[in-house]
Amino acid sequence: MLFERSTRGSVASRFSVQRACAAVLFLFIALDAAIPQNAAPSTLASADILRFLTETISWYRQTAGEQQLVTEPSDLTFFEDNRRVATQVVRLAFDFARQQADTKAKAKAQAQIQAGTPSQYQSLIQLAQALDQQVQETQAEIPPLQKKLVTATGKERAKLQTLIAETQSEVALLEARRDALRSMVDFVSGTSANGLGASGLRAQIEELARTVPVAASKPESANPSDQTDSQQDSAKLAPIPNKEPPSGVWGLAADLFKLSRKHHVLKEEIAATDALIASSTQLRAPLVEKMKAMIQSGDQLAKEADSSDQAVLAQEKQQLDKLTLDFRQTTAAILPLSKQSIVLDLYKRTLTTWDESVQYEFKAELKNLLARLAVLAIMILAVLGLGEIWKRTIFRYVHDIRRRSQFLLMRRIALWTIIALITAFTFATELGSVVTFAGLITAGIAVALQNVIVSMVGYFFLIGKFGIRVGDRVQVSGVTGEVIDIGLVRFHLMEIGTSGTDSQPTGRVVAFSNSIVFQPAAGLFKQIPGTNFVWHEVDLTFAPESDYQIVRERVTKAVEVAFADYHDKMDLQRRHMEMMLDSISSVELKPQIRLHFSSVGIEVNIRFPVEMGGASEIDERIMRELLTAIEREPRLKLVGSQMPTVRTEA
Repeated sequence: MLFERSTRGSVASRFSVQRACAAVLFLFIALDAAIPQNAAPSTLASADILRFLTETISWYRQTAGEQQLVTEPSDLTFFEDNRRVATQVVRLAFDFARQQADTKAKAKAQAQIQAGTPSQYQSLIQLAQALDQQVQETQAEIPPLQKKLVTATGKERAKLQTLIAETQSEVALLEARRDALRSMVDFVSGTSANGLGASGLRAQIEELARTVPVAASKPESANPSDQTDSQQDSAKLAPIPNKEPPSGVWGLAADLFKLSRKHHVLKEEIAATDALIASSTQLRAPLVEKMKAMIQSGDQLAKEADSSDQAVLAQEKQQLDKLTLDFRQTTAAILPLSKQSIVLDLYKRTLTTWDESVQYEFKAELKNLLARLAVLAIMILAVLGLGEIWKRTIFRYVHDIRRRSQFLLMRRIALWTIIALITAFTFATELGSVVTFAGLITAGIAVALQNVIVSMVGYFFLIGKFGIRVGDRVQVSGVTGEVIDIGLVRFHLMEIGTSGTDSQPTGRVVAFSNSIVFQPAAGLFKQIPGTNFVWHEVDLTFAPESDYQIVRERVTKAVEVAFADYHDKMDLQRRHMEMMLDSISSVELKPQIRLHFSSVGIEVNIRFPVEMGGASEIDERIMRELLTAIEREPRLKLVGSQMPTVRTEA
């Protein structure tokens, strides 16, 4: 009867272990379908574990750069989620590494025990275990004695009481020895864990944990109240206010560059997370294969026929116990990696969602930028179209070349000014910044280009109603010349000599700044618009005995005859003067003759207007008629032997 009960219990334990192993294996395979099915079972090397920890730390430090991407409230939500997940990933990685280190340490100690060369640490553990067993055995002796004490009387009762007290004292002594050994074992294990002189895998893991504070802290609990330490480890970001959408092209372009950089960083984070997931899967693969092998072993033990031999049953029980212990150790190693795989998948999904949000915002900003640029292009084309209509209107209705050039210049300045203003307001993010920037630029330009600005202002004075134009003969600062070019900053004269009655070009070009109109010491002289004349003079001196009346009549008649052909031209220029000048006094452009007596005789002054292009011809005719009148009978006598000379009135 007892044998049957033990047999049924053994079979039930086999099937329960088999079902548990199958369920756990199915769970871990479902968590990671990417584990290769043909990987050979193997033990994880210390180098692989340390490499995985190093890769996890590098990944965690790279995720810290996400804080620089937080520029909007939506980014803050993604960042806070990822920060908590990243902390959990690091802790799970170190939990796995510590579990592997403990497993390797136990396996090494067991090997040393089997080899007969246990270390000092293992000797302490064995001694502590022996004392635990002695304490349990000694404590087990007390209950039977206490049970007998209830029914005992007399000397037997006193003897039992003494025996119980002695046994309790023995238990106390054994517990004191056991506690002392346990404190020593805890100290030795603590020094190994803290790296005090240790050089094993656990010491290296703890050294790496010191570089990441979250790895050295307590693991997170499922209870929200237990996550306070995790929240305190990471600094809280200040609330980010809602960003106003940019109103200018520059602001949109800057946002596009920021979003592009954010997208690039998130892509790198996703790639790094994929690499860490691959490393975790690679470490988990041999453990899963080992679990498969244990399940197969359990299946074989379950399929074996039950035996009535106690030795066989004991051997099967020992195999099942060892299989259960190995299965628990393997499950404890796989569990952190499986949790980490789930957490990393959540982290990757958050990154992907964040990246999709960034891409959506990038597309929206790009559409807005292209729309603004299209509006800018349309507005510029519209302004250019209006400018073309303006130009055609000028050519159609303004026939004066000088006025036409002035209107065309005004049109060009107006067009470029409007285009500059439209461009500035389109590219500017804020109107206040434009005004401030324009004020600073204007002040700098006004100081650096003061003379240039004055010259540009002087240009509009030069092309005004009484200004100059190409072809005018002017006198500037003692230089007489003909205007050949009028620029926005300066104008040029072709110098004309004044030595003869008919001025000729000297072959030189003189340049003057337009700012000369604002210089009080420098005068600019030019003909009245519509006129082209100068005054010439002829002085004659007759002998004192000459008849005054005859001199006056002959000189007047000679000048009138010589000037008869030019009278109409001069009269036309006079009318032009009256049209141009509203307040001009009545003046006649005709010869003027003045006679008066002096100590040397009768002095005659003849003053007459001449056209600048035909001055020599008029002077010649005047002189010829005067000489003819002097030579007629009775001949008039000039004082001295000098011939009459013509001079230009200054």
